[in-house]
Amino acid sequence: MNPSPPYAGPLGRLAALAFRRRGTVLIAWALALAAAVGLSGAFGGDLATSTSAPGSDSERAQLLLREHFPARSGDTVRVVVRAGDVTEAGVRDLVGALLGRLRDVPHVAAVEDPYTSGGAITPDRRLLVARVDLDVANPKDMPVADTRRLLAAAGAARHDGVTVALGGRVVQLAEAERSGSELVGLLAAAVVLLVMFGSVVAAGLPLATAIAGVAVSTGLVGLAAAVVDVPDFAPVIGTALGIALGIDYALLLVTRFREWRADGLDPEAATVATLATAGRSVLVAGSTVVVSMLGLFAVGLSIMDGTAVVTMLAAVVVMAAAVTLFPALLGYLGARIKPARQSNAGWVRWSGLIRRHRVPASVASVALLLALAAPFLGVRFNLPDAGNDPAGTSNRQAYDMLAEGFGPGANGPLLVVAKLPTGAAVDRLRTAIAGTPGVASVSPPLQDRDNSTALLTVVPTMGPQEATELVAALRDDVIPAAAGGAEVYIGGATAAATDINMLIADRLAYLIGGVVVVSMLLLLMAFRSVVIAVTAAVMNLLSVAAAYGVAAYFLEGGWAGRLIGIDTPTPMAAFVPVIMFALLFGLSMDYEVFLLSRVRDAWLRTRDNGRAVAEGLAGTGRVITAAAAVMVVVFASIIPSDQVFIKIFGVGMVAAILVDATVIRMLLVPAVMHLLGRANWSLRRSGAPRTSPGSPRPEASRSPVG
Repeated sequence: MNPSPPYAGPLGRLAALAFRRRGTVLIAWALALAAAVGLSGAFGGDLATSTSAPGSDSERAQLLLREHFPARSGDTVRVVVRAGDVTEAGVRDLVGALLGRLRDVPHVAAVEDPYTSGGAITPDRRLLVARVDLDVANPKDMPVADTRRLLAAAGAARHDGVTVALGGRVVQLAEAERSGSELVGLLAAAVVLLVMFGSVVAAGLPLATAIAGVAVSTGLVGLAAAVVDVPDFAPVIGTALGIALGIDYALLLVTRFREWRADGLDPEAATVATLATAGRSVLVAGSTVVVSMLGLFAVGLSIMDGTAVVTMLAAVVVMAAAVTLFPALLGYLGARIKPARQSNAGWVRWSGLIRRHRVPASVASVALLLALAAPFLGVRFNLPDAGNDPAGTSNRQAYDMLAEGFGPGANGPLLVVAKLPTGAAVDRLRTAIAGTPGVASVSPPLQDRDNSTALLTVVPTMGPQEATELVAALRDDVIPAAAGGAEVYIGGATAAATDINMLIADRLAYLIGGVVVVSMLLLLMAFRSVVIAVTAAVMNLLSVAAAYGVAAYFLEGGWAGRLIGIDTPTPMAAFVPVIMFALLFGLSMDYEVFLLSRVRDAWLRTRDNGRAVAEGLAGTGRVITAAAAVMVVVFASIIPSDQVFIKIFGVGMVAAILVDATVIRMLLVPAVMHLLGRANWSLRRSGAPRTSPGSPRPEASRSPVG
């Protein structure tokens, strides 16, 4: 006798409509893709490559630079030349010819003559540096083809005994290599799905759903950039997240569909039952990801807002694909997907083992997670600079040559912009700054046209990543004492990085607290248990801490760092753990919802906590393992990126997903639930039981995957 299907509900009715009107649904998605791409092309904005902390000292300095020194507010390229004697006639001719060729490249506004500029040649005359001013403020606005013309000119100027390198953000962008990560991730995910399902059709459905969702969400990035500052790394994160979520959600649905087919339902009825049960898990899990990303708005940084918008678009669109496009595709291919025939005996035995050894399993899991998190205690927060670029790049060579010839501070000068009434006041300020420990040199003041504003270039004795304390000392003590209340601000990349890190540090507690509390409330409403909500939050925090520790270990530049192209000790950009926290907390809740939905459904049927945990683990072990494998290969595919931000983000995500799907969901969660027993369900009221997300109503005959 065939089982009665669960109550359809809104999602079931939507699935039935999509199944029957499948051609219309496919056309609607094609039109949505065309509209997204067309509107972004017509009205889309550009990606942001830099930012400043709102209201910060460095932002005010940048505004004054644009107003009073417009030539110094655009992007720059540094030309670094090393020879036996850079003042020798032959080298002077070579440098002059090189600078002449650079002047002819589009977007070059001015080229400094190092032989007439003070401080451009080292005392031993072995190194010189020339400044090339561009007419673009945003490095992204510099065409890569023009930057490559600059690099080609520098390459042509190299001779025996003469080394030439160019450095700057536009050079870094031009030298960055495309890794083809999205394609690699998709191919690897396809292999995982094929191994799990053993069917091209069943494996292809999640891929098709994810690709469609990512295509539409990627098309919308341009429109998002017209509204908020979208950083250049956000689309990579959004694409990887969209692929991973899209495949994972469709994977859950395919698994559930096969189980309903095994129970004897026809393709349409199985589709309706799948969306009525596991479809609710998808919406709860996806909503948790969206809520987690909303926490980025608490940081108060424009690039965090843009990252949040891009990732939320990816999550929302793939959720929409899961509940509309997926059932439409089942209308065409559902009859060709074989019913589930897998055995859960192995997971049942594993659950029994955990139940018998729940105390040592809990202690060992927590100890392992804390050990993985330990390296994070020694992490340095700052923005990676050109010194962390791959060793063979021109940008890295220029950085190393400047540090060798002029000292490490030459790679991160501070720009002091002062609105002082007299020249004597400017001289007094310059003298005070020059006498500050940690300052190598201070340039003569550059005055604007009406002599109301002066610009001082301060070269520290340390590199950009170590100048945070110097910036604080100048702002808090030296400048207030010397300026007498006049407007004096410190700008430049080093000062801007300091301000961004301080802003994020000040807001981090609000982000963590807000995301944790809202996620706990979602779980409380879904499972009606305070204990489950609290323990889930604690375990997710442990998972995130372990990911932070692994990422910090790779950043140390040892054997692990060299495996992924990090050959020097590298700081962690403060916004990386912020984005990772928001994403990981949301993704961790995905697995939590998948596992606990089955556990709670078994509890409602049996009132036996031990049996419920065993059934939940057995029923979801296979799908959670496959889902984690998909996410691991997708996020691992972005690790080869030349951008350190993307590289270390990929490492952290891979570590977190591995830990979460193994140590947390398959070991710590069942062990703790066995320890707590009936206390897990302390909020359940007497009377008719509520259903969990992804579970059928009580009259349904069997429990769902989700």
